[in-house]
Amino acid sequence: MHYRSREVVQVAREIGYDCDVLVIGGGIVGLSTAYAITRAAPGTRVTVLEKERGPARHQTGRNSGVIHSGIYYRPGSLKARYAVRGAAEMIKFCTEYDIPHAVTGKLIVATERAELPRLHALVQRGRENGIPVRELGAAQIAEYEPEVRGLAAIHVGTTGVCDFVEVARQLADASGAEIRYGAQVVRIDRRAGVGVAVLTGAGDVVRARVLVNCAGLYCDEIARMTGDEPGMRIVPFRGEYYELARPGLVRGLVYPVPDPAFPFLGVHLTRGIDGGVHIGPNAVPALAREGYGWGVVRLREVGVAVAWPGSWRIARRHWRYGAGELRRSVSKGAFAGAVRRLLPAIEEGDLVPAVAGVRAQAVLRDGTLVDDFLIREGERAVHVLNAPSPAATASLPIGREVGRRALAVLGAG
Repeated sequence: MHYRSREVVQVAREIGYDCDVLVIGGGIVGLSTAYAITRAAPGTRVTVLEKERGPARHQTGRNSGVIHSGIYYRPGSLKARYAVRGAAEMIKFCTEYDIPHAVTGKLIVATERAELPRLHALVQRGRENGIPVRELGAAQIAEYEPEVRGLAAIHVGTTGVCDFVEVARQLADASGAEIRYGAQVVRIDRRAGVGVAVLTGAGDVVRARVLVNCAGLYCDEIARMTGDEPGMRIVPFRGEYYELARPGLVRGLVYPVPDPAFPFLGVHLTRGIDGGVHIGPNAVPALAREGYGWGVVRLREVGVAVAWPGSWRIARRHWRYGAGELRRSVSKGAFAGAVRRLLPAIEEGDLVPAVAGVRAQAVLRDGTLVDDFLIREGERAVHVLNAPSPAATASLPIGREVGRRALAVLGAG
């Protein structure tokens, strides 16, 4: 593979390619892919196009900052394999590059009897995934979190927190790739046997042998620009956060027992690297792919979501759940009430609005919310079409997998 890649690189240079692999998207997955390619095949020219003025401006930089253990994910799934491996690698990476991080452990707390079977199922799932789990009775919860109440809980010792934005910056620096910021893709021309030419909003043309689509919130649109039908659409869900005005109420990370019907973990409490405690997120439909508030509306993007049959099927199937999330979005009191199930001492005045995020949720035509990583290949292209949580945690092994596929396409060219 290394010898074949070097041959292809030389041919590419002779016929005037600007790079061998062009990565679209400067979030943590795109930058990890660039990092992986330059390490697996030294001499491969990689360019990253990012429409913002810096890295990690969207999903990577707008989340809880949690290094996930992998306890939630179905054994054998990509999420389970990548999260368990990725958590250990992320801690090692942060240590090597002196990036702020901490292994804090976390509690998953059952507050109702109906949640107890799901909590026990998580214990089994954790063991199948090779994750150390300690089961706790109601009285033992206070050993970790004196202010938290529940019927039972589990403690997951391998969970941590870090600064993912700093991780992304370090990946960009260490990759040796050319990173072009402020480079929005407006057109892609792919020709059989020739390669891919990408036009940016500034009028620049970048020619490459292989395109890697890590565009996150816009990955389906980039796939269609390339000429590949992805078979899904991104339906954006906004996650709204508060910061806890009395951070002393929480020592570490506290989560509810998640509902297995949804790829969301529920409103949780997270003490970050800076010592502050974030509470959230909920999950409400966003009116734009970068709709970080109700006032941000992009009619074309709303139209794309509404026109996709899967969106209507989600609405019919899960409208009760959605109604509850919307209520917590518009009512601070309702949000506080949800948190109070875990943390009875909380008051509405303890919640200070914080920066929101938007999740790029892939939805299939039949209304299925894609729960696992979704990576597909087209001619001279590799598309990352769903990179849900724990994508930041698992970014190093994901980057290697996407990079491996890109180099295989490059070598086959």
